[in-house]
Amino acid sequence: MTTAAATPAVRGGSLRTRDFRLLWIGETTSMLGSAVAGVALPLVAVVTLRAGTFSVGLLTAAAWLPWLLVGLPAGAWVDRLPKRPVMLACNTVSMAVFASVPVAAWSGALTMAHLLAAATAGGVAKVFFNLAYRAYLPTLVGDERLLAANTRLQGSESAAQVAGPGLAGLLAQGFGAVSGVLADAVSFGVAVLCLRSIRTRETRRDGTAGETRQGGKGNGTRRDGTARRRLRAEIRDGLRFVVGDPYLRTLTVFSALSNIALMGYQSIQVVFLARNLGAQPGQVGVVLALAGAGGLLGAALAGRIAARFGTARGFLLCEAFAAPMLLLGPAGSDGTGLAFFTAAGFGAGAGIVASNILTGTFRQRYCPAEMFGRITASTSALNYGAIPLGGLLGGVLGEAVGVRGTMWLMAAVQLLSLTVLLLGPLRPLRDFPACPPARSLP
Repeated sequence: MTTAAATPAVRGGSLRTRDFRLLWIGETTSMLGSAVAGVALPLVAVVTLRAGTFSVGLLTAAAWLPWLLVGLPAGAWVDRLPKRPVMLACNTVSMAVFASVPVAAWSGALTMAHLLAAATAGGVAKVFFNLAYRAYLPTLVGDERLLAANTRLQGSESAAQVAGPGLAGLLAQGFGAVSGVLADAVSFGVAVLCLRSIRTRETRRDGTAGETRQGGKGNGTRRDGTARRRLRAEIRDGLRFVVGDPYLRTLTVFSALSNIALMGYQSIQVVFLARNLGAQPGQVGVVLALAGAGGLLGAALAGRIAARFGTARGFLLCEAFAAPMLLLGPAGSDGTGLAFFTAAGFGAGAGIVASNILTGTFRQRYCPAEMFGRITASTSALNYGAIPLGGLLGGVLGEAVGVRGTMWLMAAVQLLSLTVLLLGPLRPLRDFPACPPARSLP
């Protein structure tokens, strides 16, 4: 039952529809704002509040810790609710939270506690938004267009990651450090307007059997008793599904190890560029932008890689290409150092972004619609929860063994994480499976 006039087949047949364009525009704007804020928030802490290194590091942890704190129950709640209203509420909260930072700064009332609270609240909103957003996309475009849709959205995110740091620097220089945070708040406002204008609605769930998501698979015979189960039981169902599924279990363990290595590497890359290679601030920005541009290439090639090699094999090839590229990062010195680092970031980014598109599309097609939020929360709590751990590990090891040595070590960990994939069930497959093995849903 839906209020949308178009059928799933018509909507899924093209990505040129009004509703997908609105989602794409809104999310691209929001992702650019978030990329700006990723640089602007630390700048506010350092420039405006004269915060120390530890306090700045806490901002990163505050943004990602909500996945550990509320990720699992958020998945169960999102499964119970229509996704578009959740997304609207999250973007509205984020807009208000980040708008409060420049207001407090202009009134002379901004504190580090305020910044940490804003980062944490924005992180909580991001948890709920991401879970709802991933479940809503198949409703909007249909399963058959998921790969193309994810490619476009990931391409926009990669472009935002390239443009965001430079834009944050320009805004900070021209209008003050808090202007970048204000730009983030405005970007969430644009996303809210775009979401409100989308006409496609999800299938209403009234607890009866056989309802399906738009363009998706059947939900089975789960009845209204499921909706009344305790939250802990629903969370346990999501965890049990992930642990019991060989493909999701393998991808989750690999992603957690990979995120520890990548964040440990990235958390000290600015220090490496500035101190070990002697790069000036402007050079650091250019190098990171060029390295980030690899994500654009990965997004552009993901569909072709899937068509040529298959989705599962293409994913393995992308990760096998990305991991050794990181070894180039700390390899150079003096005149060659910046070139080596740029090549490492460009190549690794291309492989990782392409692989993320393939695995993200796989999960959206593979996971039962009525459990998607819980399954995604179960995997993301471990995957994203590993990010602050990786950042902390990079900082600690950087002090203990040196920045270059830590980057070598993190690159080696990333390379070793490939063994999880090579020993798992994906290695002999050409394509990811379309649905889980026969099982009784909890």
